[in-house]
Amino acid sequence: MPRCYCGQMLGSSQEDEATQSLYSVESSDPQSQLVDRSKLSDDDVAQINQMMAAMAQLRRAEDALSEASTRYMKLNKTDMRALHYLIVCLHRDQIAMPGDLAIHLGITTASTTKLLDRLAKGGHITREPHPSDRRALSVRITPGTYRSAMDTVGRQQAKRFSAAAQRTREERAVIISFLEDTARELSDTTQVWPTL
Repeated sequence: MPRCYCGQMLGSSQEDEATQSLYSVESSDPQSQLVDRSKLSDDDVAQINQMMAAMAQLRRAEDALSEASTRYMKLNKTDMRALHYLIVCLHRDQIAMPGDLAIHLGITTASTTKLLDRLAKGGHITREPHPSDRRALSVRITPGTYRSAMDTVGRQQAKRFSAAAQRTREERAVIISFLEDTARELSDTTQVWPTL
């Protein structure tokens, strides 16, 4: 059965075209109110539209992987970020402390304590006395959770590196520049949002 999409009934053959058009500048800004494209050729605009669609495809893939990993591990996104941090600390032979984890996650000390309690109860982490500071605790990922995370989520995430490794040094430089510029533009805090 065809699905309703943007107010139209679409069959599967039309779905890709509709999805692509969601990210075309002509669909989102037909009057050039947001983007001045007067100096771009039609081919340039078409290629930029492809880039925007590819970025959306990457976001969807990342979201799907994130959802699958949280379901598999039976944890939320913050828990998964905490485990990733602990894996990196383990690989770098660094001691992870609750305060460091709080800073990394951008959460309060109280929230970090609750998170660590939850992860410890689930058998994902252990808390031990710090080897050189008796007043402090260190946090470690358990071997079972480490293996599960590395064999599933880690293996999938590593495919990003493979995709990057297939590009030349020059291509990677262009991609890095584009991603950094895009992140900077999207992080612009001077934008004034009107009150609704």
